[in-house]
Amino acid sequence: MVLFVVSLVPLLPTEVTILGMGIAAAQGGTSLAAVIAVASAGCLVSDQALYALGRYGGSHVLERIGRRRKLAAGLEWLDGRLQQHPRPVLVVARWLPSGGTVGALLAGSLRWPMGEFFTASAVGVTLWTSYVAFLGYAGGQLITEPGISLLLSLGVALILGSAITYGIRRGASASRT
Repeated sequence: MVLFVVSLVPLLPTEVTILGMGIAAAQGGTSLAAVIAVASAGCLVSDQALYALGRYGGSHVLERIGRRRKLAAGLEWLDGRLQQHPRPVLVVARWLPSGGTVGALLAGSLRWPMGEFFTASAVGVTLWTSYVAFLGYAGGQLITEPGISLLLSLGVALILGSAITYGIRRGASASRT
């Protein structure tokens, strides 16, 4: 239940919670499939609510987001690509800091067809929650001490997330020049 609530509320530490639940699954505390299913369901419901907020709050919501430096970078990257390759961009956005949140709001404000958004969102959240849960599960399998396996899994997630963010920002800088 806690995992669903954390996954449902944007900007709560969803990744850390899913990692921890993946570790718990590795150590026999719960089912990995259940972790992925619950986290995916929470993120999917959250995405739909954010899409609706973007659709009906539109530019006002995006202006407020644009004032926050970290969110503004994700907004700029998504805005430039969402028109060209919308489905893949929304799937990849999950790996950016706050990318799922910004992507859902932006898709709503651009009045993207709800069915297309739902499909892209479902694919993105399922891949992302599976990736994070499997990282936790792998860490829990390698090291049986929960605290150390959480740190290992977080470290790997941080390195991979940073590499993805760096690649996206580098690509965005190259396309501007």
